[in-house]
Amino acid sequence: MSHLRVFLTALAIAALPACKILPTEQATKQSGVDTFFDDKSFDPDKMVRDMWDSKVIPYLNAKAGAFPEVRDLARNSADDAGKKYGFRQKESNAPWTVVARIEGKIVAANTASRAATIDVDIDGDGKADATVQIGPALRGTALRDALDFVSFNTFTNQIDFAKFGKAFNQHVDRTSLSALPRDNLLGRQVTILGAFSLDKTGAPPLVTPATVTLGPAS
Repeated sequence: MSHLRVFLTALAIAALPACKILPTEQATKQSGVDTFFDDKSFDPDKMVRDMWDSKVIPYLNAKAGAFPEVRDLARNSADDAGKKYGFRQKESNAPWTVVARIEGKIVAANTASRAATIDVDIDGDGKADATVQIGPALRGTALRDALDFVSFNTFTNQIDFAKFGKAFNQHVDRTSLSALPRDNLLGRQVTILGAFSLDKTGAPPLVTPATVTLGPAS
């Protein structure tokens, strides 16, 4: 048995030079398999840029409610709040995504990580009512998910739809959030137009902003 094992091992080693590892693209061409997910014409960043000022911001402004109104209605009925202030794909089991205007004071700032956030007190009790992402790394796809004129069914595949959602976050960071200071934020007034998911965690919602306006430093 041991001689047979040695013979088979030697045979396998001898066959190795005949094997050639090809780069993925070359291997795909030789095998005749189409690179279905590699659509060179798909440009999610351009799609977002083209619709941002003409469609996205007007829609968000029209859909948004004052944060206390959105929050209070959602506490009573997420469906009522979602229908009035937000959107959810009909075929989706995900929670509603709503749009709100937030005005308040920054009571905490976490700027040590790339996923920086500020906590905003809206009702004046000194406690955070909303956590707002200020990037550069933004979690989730709330801005995309809040838009009723965007449908998953218009995209070739789930990967393209995900890239489109990420492109909104990147656009906001490039055009607005990257210019925000990271120091001396505590105590400043802030006005935000943003979107967030109506989950049931009980914690302050995580808001993805479309616009952020800071008041003067105290």
